Amino acid sequence: MGMMSERKFVRALVTGSFDPVTVGHVDLIRRAAAIFDEVHVVIFFNTEKGAGMFPPEVRLSLLRAATESIPNVITGLSFGLVADYVTEHNINVIVRGVRGPAEYEYEMMLSEINKKLTGGRVDIVVFPASPEFGHVSSSFARDMVKYGRPELALTNETIAELERLGGHKTFVEKGKANI
Repeated sequence: MGMMSERKFVRALVTGSFDPVTVGHVDLIRRAAAIFDEVHVVIFFNTEKGAGMFPPEVRLSLLRAATESIPNVITGLSFGLVADYVTEHNINVIVRGVRGPAEYEYEMMLSEINKKLTGGRVDIVVFPASPEFGHVSSSFARDMVKYGRPELALTNETIAELERLGGHKTFVEKGKANI
Protein backbone atom coordinates (compact mmCIF):
# COMPACT_ATOMS: atom_id res chain seq x y z
CA MET A 1 0.00 0.00 0.00
CA GLY A 2 1.16 3.48 -0.84
CA MET A 3 1.41 6.26 1.68
CA MET A 4 -1.61 8.49 1.90
CA SER A 5 -0.87 12.15 1.50
CA GLU A 6 -2.44 14.73 3.75
CA ARG A 7 -5.57 16.29 2.41
CA LYS A 8 -5.11 19.85 1.18
CA PHE A 9 -7.05 22.65 2.91
CA VAL A 10 -9.58 23.83 0.33
CA ARG A 11 -10.79 27.41 0.38
CA ALA A 12 -13.85 28.13 -1.79
CA LEU A 13 -15.46 31.34 -2.99
CA VAL A 14 -19.16 31.90 -3.61
CA THR A 15 -19.76 35.15 -5.47
CA GLY A 16 -22.86 37.15 -6.26
CA SER A 17 -24.56 40.50 -6.06
CA PHE A 18 -26.83 39.11 -3.31
CA ASP A 19 -29.44 41.82 -3.90
CA PRO A 20 -30.84 40.31 -1.70
CA VAL A 21 -29.45 36.98 -0.49
CA THR A 22 -32.17 34.36 -1.15
CA VAL A 23 -33.09 30.92 0.18
CA GLY A 24 -31.46 29.51 -2.96
CA HIS A 25 -28.19 31.33 -2.21
CA VAL A 26 -28.19 30.05 1.38
CA ASP A 27 -28.86 26.50 0.16
CA LEU A 28 -25.86 26.77 -2.19
CA ILE A 29 -23.66 28.21 0.59
CA ARG A 30 -24.66 25.40 3.02
CA ARG A 31 -23.91 22.75 0.39
CA ALA A 32 -20.51 24.31 -0.35
CA ALA A 33 -19.71 24.62 3.38
CA ALA A 34 -20.41 20.91 3.84
CA ILE A 35 -17.72 20.06 1.26
CA PHE A 36 -15.02 22.73 1.55
CA ASP A 37 -12.94 23.69 4.59
CA GLU A 38 -13.56 27.42 4.34
CA VAL A 39 -16.11 29.24 2.21
CA HIS A 40 -15.78 32.93 1.43
CA VAL A 41 -19.13 34.39 0.42
CA VAL A 42 -18.43 37.73 -1.17
CA ILE A 43 -20.69 40.37 -2.63
CA PHE A 44 -19.19 41.60 -5.88
CA PHE A 45 -20.62 44.68 -7.52
CA ASN A 46 -21.48 44.40 -11.19
CA THR A 47 -21.35 47.92 -12.62
CA GLU A 48 -23.68 46.86 -15.47
CA LYS A 49 -26.49 45.97 -13.03
CA GLY A 50 -26.80 49.45 -11.53
CA ALA A 51 -27.22 50.34 -7.86
CA GLY A 52 -29.75 47.64 -7.00
CA MET A 53 -32.43 47.63 -4.35
CA PHE A 54 -30.15 47.35 -1.32
CA PRO A 55 -27.00 49.41 -0.65
CA PRO A 56 -23.71 47.53 -0.09
CA GLU A 57 -23.70 47.68 3.71
CA VAL A 58 -27.29 46.38 3.89
CA ARG A 59 -26.54 43.50 1.52
CA LEU A 60 -23.58 42.55 3.70
CA SER A 61 -25.68 42.74 6.86
CA LEU A 62 -28.40 40.53 5.32
CA LEU A 63 -25.76 38.07 4.06
CA ARG A 64 -24.16 37.85 7.51
CA ALA A 65 -27.56 37.24 9.14
CA ALA A 66 -28.36 34.50 6.62
CA THR A 67 -25.03 32.69 7.09
CA GLU A 68 -24.11 33.27 10.75
CA SER A 69 -25.09 29.71 11.70
CA ILE A 70 -22.61 28.23 9.20
CA PRO A 71 -19.28 28.13 11.07
CA ASN A 72 -16.84 27.90 8.15
CA VAL A 73 -18.28 30.84 6.20
CA ILE A 74 -16.52 34.19 5.88
CA THR A 75 -18.55 37.04 4.37
CA GLY A 76 -17.22 40.07 2.56
CA LEU A 77 -17.70 42.82 0.04
CA SER A 78 -15.61 43.62 -3.04
CA PHE A 79 -15.63 46.19 -5.80
CA GLY A 80 -12.76 44.48 -7.64
CA LEU A 81 -12.28 41.50 -9.91
CA VAL A 82 -13.11 37.98 -8.77
CA ALA A 83 -9.71 36.85 -10.09
CA ASP A 84 -7.92 39.38 -7.88
CA TYR A 85 -9.86 38.23 -4.80
CA VAL A 86 -9.00 34.60 -5.66
CA THR A 87 -5.29 35.44 -5.77
CA GLU A 88 -5.27 37.70 -2.69
CA HIS A 89 -7.15 35.16 -0.48
CA ASN A 90 -5.58 31.95 -1.81
CA ILE A 91 -8.91 30.58 -3.10
CA ASN A 92 -8.78 27.10 -4.67
CA VAL A 93 -12.34 26.80 -5.99
CA ILE A 94 -15.08 29.13 -7.18
CA VAL A 95 -18.54 27.73 -6.45
CA ARG A 96 -21.44 28.70 -8.67
CA GLY A 97 -25.08 27.69 -8.67
CA VAL A 98 -27.15 27.28 -11.81
CA ARG A 99 -30.89 26.99 -12.37
CA GLY A 100 -30.77 25.82 -15.97
CA PRO A 101 -28.80 25.28 -19.19
CA ALA A 102 -28.51 28.98 -20.11
CA GLU A 103 -26.94 29.80 -16.74
CA TYR A 104 -24.61 26.81 -17.09
CA GLU A 105 -23.26 28.09 -20.42
CA TYR A 106 -22.76 31.56 -18.94
CA GLU A 107 -20.91 30.08 -15.93
CA MET A 108 -18.63 28.06 -18.21
CA MET A 109 -17.69 31.25 -20.05
CA LEU A 110 -16.93 33.00 -16.73
CA SER A 111 -14.98 29.94 -15.63
CA GLU A 112 -12.64 30.23 -18.59
CA ILE A 113 -12.15 33.95 -17.99
CA ASN A 114 -11.30 33.42 -14.31
CA LYS A 115 -8.94 30.54 -15.13
CA LYS A 116 -7.07 32.78 -17.59
CA LEU A 117 -6.97 35.75 -15.20
CA THR A 118 -5.59 33.57 -12.37
CA GLY A 119 -3.12 31.66 -14.50
CA GLY A 120 -5.14 28.47 -14.11
CA ARG A 121 -4.85 28.40 -10.30
CA VAL A 122 -8.60 28.14 -9.62
CA ASP A 123 -11.19 25.51 -10.50
CA ILE A 124 -14.91 26.11 -10.81
CA VAL A 125 -17.48 23.82 -9.24
CA VAL A 126 -21.07 24.18 -10.42
CA PHE A 127 -23.99 23.08 -8.26
CA PRO A 128 -27.39 22.61 -9.84
CA ALA A 129 -30.11 24.43 -7.89
CA SER A 130 -32.04 22.28 -5.44
CA PRO A 131 -35.46 21.62 -6.99
CA GLU A 132 -37.32 23.46 -4.25
CA PHE A 133 -35.34 26.65 -4.92
CA GLY A 134 -34.96 26.53 -8.72
CA HIS A 135 -37.59 29.24 -9.21
CA VAL A 136 -36.00 31.69 -6.75
CA SER A 137 -33.90 34.48 -8.23
CA SER A 138 -32.84 37.80 -6.76
CA SER A 139 -35.33 39.62 -9.02
CA PHE A 140 -38.11 37.31 -7.73
CA ALA A 141 -36.93 38.04 -4.17
CA ARG A 142 -36.97 41.80 -4.79
CA ASP A 143 -40.53 41.52 -6.09
CA MET A 144 -41.55 39.51 -3.02
CA VAL A 145 -39.97 42.15 -0.76
CA LYS A 146 -41.67 44.91 -2.74
CA TYR A 147 -45.09 43.27 -2.36
CA GLY A 148 -44.64 42.38 1.30
CA ARG A 149 -44.12 38.61 0.83
CA PRO A 150 -40.39 38.16 1.60
CA GLU A 151 -41.03 34.78 3.25
CA LEU A 152 -41.41 33.28 -0.24
CA ALA A 153 -37.77 34.00 -1.12
CA LEU A 154 -35.77 34.95 1.99
CA THR A 155 -34.66 33.04 5.08
CA ASN A 156 -36.21 33.86 8.46
CA GLU A 157 -32.83 35.25 9.56
CA THR A 158 -32.69 37.56 6.54
CA ILE A 159 -36.25 38.77 7.14
CA ALA A 160 -35.48 39.46 10.82
CA GLU A 161 -32.38 41.46 9.83
CA LEU A 162 -34.34 43.35 7.20
CA GLU A 163 -36.89 44.32 9.86
CA ARG A 164 -34.11 45.31 12.27
CA LEU A 165 -32.75 47.64 9.56
CA GLY A 166 -36.07 49.42 9.19
CA GLY A 167 -38.32 47.00 7.35
CA HIS A 168 -38.76 46.17 3.70
CA LYS A 169 -40.73 49.36 2.96
CA THR A 170 -37.68 51.45 3.79
CA PHE A 171 -35.77 49.89 0.90
CA VAL A 172 -38.73 49.70 -1.47
CA GLU A 173 -39.17 53.47 -1.18
CA LYS A 174 -35.43 54.19 -1.53
CA GLY A 175 -34.97 51.72 -4.39
CA LYS A 176 -38.21 52.35 -6.25
CA ALA A 177 -36.44 53.39 -9.44
CA ASN A 178 -34.23 50.29 -9.32
CA ILE A 179 -36.93 47.63 -8.93
